[in-house]
Amino acid sequence: MSSFLLRRALPTGVRAFSTSTPRSSFAKMTIVGNLADTPELVATSTGREILKYTIGTSSGPRDNQKTNWFKVTSFANEGPQRDFIASLDKGTLVYVEGEATMSQYQDGEGKNRSSLNIVQQKLEVLSKKKPQQ
Repeated sequence: MSSFLLRRALPTGVRAFSTSTPRSSFAKMTIVGNLADTPELVATSTGREILKYTIGTSSGPRDNQKTNWFKVTSFANEGPQRDFIASLDKGTLVYVEGEATMSQYQDGEGKNRSSLNIVQQKLEVLSKKKPQQ
């Protein structure tokens, strides 16, 4: 059977991968790093509560390491998943996948700055921080 006939024989619904509205492009990031602090529950202007946290990653030789900080927002609904994320301690090693966006702003000194923000789509705890004795 020719490829043309095969394409005609397959239903068009077979090609659908998502029920959401298709977008022309997006940026997805994967980060493995440590929580900079305990995630914070924040209310938006509409009253919805979201979780915000920062992940730190390090790169470079041990004597000259550079740390990068990534701001992450989670829109997890109220319930066990959100409670679990909110209970994670500073230093917990996590794997996060999410959609990345850049935003521009002026800092307190009037300098133009940019920020990379990630909306969490997936989070896995790789290693909990060991309690200090």
